[in-house]
Amino acid sequence: MSKIYKISIISALAGFLFGFDTVVISGADQELQEIWNTSDIFHGSIVMSMALWGTVLGALVASYPCDKWGRKNTLVFIGILYLVSALGSAFANDPYMFSFFRFVGGVGVGLSTIAAPTYISEIAPTEKRGRLVILYQFNLVFGILIAYTSNYVFQGFGEQPWRWMMGVEALPAFIYLIGLKTVPKSPRWLVVTKKNVSLAKKIYFEINDKSLSDDELNTFSNNTNNAEILFSKTYLRPIILAFLISFFNQMSGINAFLYYAPRIFEIAGLESNSAFLSSIGIGLINLIFTIIGMYLIDRTGRRTLLKIGSFGYIISLSMIAISFIYSLEGFFVPLFLFMFIASHAIGQGSIIWVFTAEIFPNNLRAKGLSFGISVHWILASLITLLMPSFLSSLSNPGFIFLFFAFFMIFQYLFTLFIMPETKNISLEQLSKKLTN
Repeated sequence: MSKIYKISIISALAGFLFGFDTVVISGADQELQEIWNTSDIFHGSIVMSMALWGTVLGALVASYPCDKWGRKNTLVFIGILYLVSALGSAFANDPYMFSFFRFVGGVGVGLSTIAAPTYISEIAPTEKRGRLVILYQFNLVFGILIAYTSNYVFQGFGEQPWRWMMGVEALPAFIYLIGLKTVPKSPRWLVVTKKNVSLAKKIYFEINDKSLSDDELNTFSNNTNNAEILFSKTYLRPIILAFLISFFNQMSGINAFLYYAPRIFEIAGLESNSAFLSSIGIGLINLIFTIIGMYLIDRTGRRTLLKIGSFGYIISLSMIAISFIYSLEGFFVPLFLFMFIASHAIGQGSIIWVFTAEIFPNNLRAKGLSFGISVHWILASLITLLMPSFLSSLSNPGFIFLFFAFFMIFQYLFTLFIMPETKNISLEQLSKKLTN
């Protein structure tokens, strides 16, 4: 295995912890509400959503540590946050301490969604950039699968299974921290931010087994003004693109479904044990179609994948809605939910981190990615907050799925008429193309 792949895989382990941390709470969802006897609104807005509010904060401030400390040092800090969060959540004795440590982990998630894609996109060769950045998403969905599996294993373990569900994350967090010792700093960051050309050349050679040419160095150095303002007319197009790709990602309902998968399956008529098993199925489908997305993204391009995903969203969400509205219990809801997850994995799941990291110039990449992903997490938090109330108050949960299906029609139109193709174009060329 080449060094570039090894470094990218280790860096992308932040995605594994992101995926694990995001959905592990689904296994503890109903148990925690029963133990602490909390209302739907408190449970949704505090216990379940606190990690997401932390994620919003992490995403909003991520550009500062990424630019000031560097991409690698930020990744190390993220690993520490995950470790503290896992242990703190496992030993918490009330909803407030639990929520605090979930918030800490959420900050780590928010930071990782900026730092890891930024770092990998900056070290990756142009022709491999898509599949290498997708390693972050691959690890994310692998983490989701492992979290669902872990929840199933621990569901009847001991008097309080939820403590084991939450605490086991400490192990991969520790392994991740050890692995980061072999990860170098980003050559682009060293040139643009630190003006350290000699170290950048050394690291570039170690990563790619070839010297950094003068032409490549000049392209790195073209945008070195870190004081430049992101929200200006010059960068209006990448700002709009980052906003829309993140907006549509969450208006698919993906995070709401991942957080409340067992509850949704039980509403559909599955028993508790079957609901947990079906959740593992979600993780497995997510992983398989992410691998397909990894294979296709640098071959077919980002737009093609999002077209396929958008069409799949519309069909699957509409059929889930019909299944609930017409009481088609049994395997119908899991079947179409699996189709929904497949559509997400090959579409939005595969391209969001890649596309958002590509469309901003070197000096503003962290800031731009921070803006786009913050939109993503603010919407995720709001939707997760409201989901328990919607599920309990609406006459039929099918209407929620119709709502999300409606927005996916607009995503399809966005893909057809607005979204540019970014495959096989260098980061510096993309910057020039999208800001002129």
